Amino acid sequence: MRYLFLIVILIPFLTSAQQRIGLVLSGGGAAGLSHVGVLRALDEHNIPIDYITGTSAGALLGALYACGYSIEEITDYVKSEKFQLMTSGKLDVSRQYYFRKEAEHAGTLEFSFSKDSILRKSIPMNLVTPSLLDFEMLRIFGHTTASRSNNFDSLFVPFRCVASDVVQKESVIFSHGNLNEAVRSSMTYPLYVNPIRVDGKVLFDGGLYNNFPVDIMYKDFNPDFIIGSNVSDNPTAIDERDFMGLIATMMTRPTNYNLPCQEGIVINPKTPVGTFDFADVDRAILDGYNSAIALMDSLKMFVRVTQDKSELDKRRKMFRNSLPPLVISSVNKDQLKGIGAYVNRSMISSNSKKDLSIQLFEKRFFRLYATDEIDYLYPTLQIQKDSTFNVNIRLTKAKTFKVDIGGHLSSRPVNMAYLGLTYRSLGKVSTNLYAESYFGKFYGSVKAGFKLEIPSVYPVSMNGYLVLNRWDYYRSSSVFFEDIKPSFLVQNEIYTGVNFILPVGNKAKSTFDFRYFELNDQYYQTSSFTSKDTADITTFYGSSLSWEFKRSTLNRKQFASEGNLISLRARLIEGRENTKPGSTSFFEETFRKYHSWFNLQFEYQSYLLSTKKWHLGLHAIGQFNSQSLFANYTATLLSLPTFSIIPDMQTYFLPNYRSHQHMGGGINLVVTPIRNLDLRLDSYYYQPFLQLSNNSDGSLQFIEAFEGQSFVASASCIYHSPVGPLRATLNYFLNQSNPYIFQLSYGYVLFNERAIR
Repeated sequence: MRYLFLIVILIPFLTSAQQRIGLVLSGGGAAGLSHVGVLRALDEHNIPIDYITGTSAGALLGALYACGYSIEEITDYVKSEKFQLMTSGKLDVSRQYYFRKEAEHAGTLEFSFSKDSILRKSIPMNLVTPSLLDFEMLRIFGHTTASRSNNFDSLFVPFRCVASDVVQKESVIFSHGNLNEAVRSSMTYPLYVNPIRVDGKVLFDGGLYNNFPVDIMYKDFNPDFIIGSNVSDNPTAIDERDFMGLIATMMTRPTNYNLPCQEGIVINPKTPVGTFDFADVDRAILDGYNSAIALMDSLKMFVRVTQDKSELDKRRKMFRNSLPPLVISSVNKDQLKGIGAYVNRSMISSNSKKDLSIQLFEKRFFRLYATDEIDYLYPTLQIQKDSTFNVNIRLTKAKTFKVDIGGHLSSRPVNMAYLGLTYRSLGKVSTNLYAESYFGKFYGSVKAGFKLEIPSVYPVSMNGYLVLNRWDYYRSSSVFFEDIKPSFLVQNEIYTGVNFILPVGNKAKSTFDFRYFELNDQYYQTSSFTSKDTADITTFYGSSLSWEFKRSTLNRKQFASEGNLISLRARLIEGRENTKPGSTSFFEETFRKYHSWFNLQFEYQSYLLSTKKWHLGLHAIGQFNSQSLFANYTATLLSLPTFSIIPDMQTYFLPNYRSHQHMGGGINLVVTPIRNLDLRLDSYYYQPFLQLSNNSDGSLQFIEAFEGQSFVASASCIYHSPVGPLRATLNYFLNQSNPYIFQLSYGYVLFNERAIR
């Protein structure tokens, strides 16, 4: 009893000598967010932190504190939408660059390979793209250490973190250098984010060999008292069929989670938050806080609690204010040849002597990242003599070849497969050669072309192309198992051209296009035909000049539920028609005519109201067309704009929805009961302003203005799988012999662009 009394008497003297306290933070992925709760508890109870060491998630959170960020700022950051995007590898709309978004196609699966190795160097090293993560590490950590001579002892709190050299099978301790590289290396969980190379070493997550760097704390700082926060255990594969458990056991080296001395305490937050469950931030923080509070009385017996919080906040503010503003005066200053020059010209305008703010640099950084020929960018900072910064951007080129596979499988006979092959090259300019094809009875197409882009702050893309399309309408409203009657309408197109694309901000682009085309339509002018009948053939060949403005922030290339779209296209068309009558024609002589007309088309779609569970949008399309009449009703109808506001409408030949001039619009209601599952209702009203009528003698006439209005609707259940949408759809087309058509399908209803229609 007297010994216990003696300990109690000596505690004040012992704690007065314990002036330096070290904090050790383990790895653990999303569970490591519990460290924020531990930090909050220590901060509330005025327990000082003099040194920090951390691994993985512990390195990230420890570095934030070491760089002078308060507990409130750290909490707000990990709970922010930016942090959620960063940990999931996604980008919000403001960081996406529509100019460099590839043309929409029916591909659902993509993989890349190099010419020197199809397999060995072609397996992806990451599940998520760490572009936002790497930028944030630069903005927060790179700026701080570059301003402090890259010395981690000169931070607000001296700091160490650890990564793993998998070649030498040893830990790498960071005490100096670029802090963003150090933290990024320490967080590089294998196959989740790609590794980076630092000082010639390829580094991975520090938790592979040292998940609780208390030994580094003891060796580098030798504090008087150590506080540990640990959310991990050594992996054990308890079942030979546990694949992930076996992999984790093979990759990692057991970590000692005990303290090397008696002057310390370890807090072990118990949280159900999984390694990659970054969405459950609040739960992890609360679990860490409660675990620290439960041990607070014991902790206070051994550490001083005389810290003045207002004085601490004042010192934090002074530290942050001592850093020079993050102003960028150069990019790749010493690498202005080859790819380094490509990066520099994309970031710095040759005609401007102005420095870049971090906001402007961020915009150009993500624009550059969107280049198809670039696989990965990693930035670091260097401070200059004038206290501005140079950014060095290491660039990894995309693999030379890219393959896209996809198509559309349906219970209706409109099935098709898609295959695309792209060759990518990056040097002083970026070039792209591609070929793609659709295969199917209903639709077949071949497209080949090239893209040339000259690097600039305001880039221009030049594209040349050749396209062959074939559409074969043969009772396409029938179900898969019904007998298919002979085709009543076949359309063939071939066109070649060139276009120039210019960016308009981040979300829009402007396209100037010129093309030559030849259209060949084969059709019967009656539904009562036999295999002995010959079809009418209308050939139309000529040229078109068009301009298009398109702005899009839609979240999917089809069946979107968020964002908006604005499209405006003006086109001049001229050419010669040659119509040769068949056995079902009302006329016997070949018809020839020169045509010239103007077409104006606009489309608007916007999801005005959007929550996590439901989305409400508006969608409208309008056409103005000054086209003259062709030889007969069907030939004219085939050349007219079509109202195909529902994707499946492109797979039908619907005369009621073709007219010179029309407008239609309606609402999109999307309910998302669970992630990636949409219950969708689209309903539209269609109003033609000028519509054709076919007389019994084969002559044409326009019906009374504003007649022929109609209604279309579609109800779908869509699961957006990682390899494309699976859906069950009921379409309704008014005034058709079979207005209700149900189908099951997989994939996108997307085709190569038509020549002029």
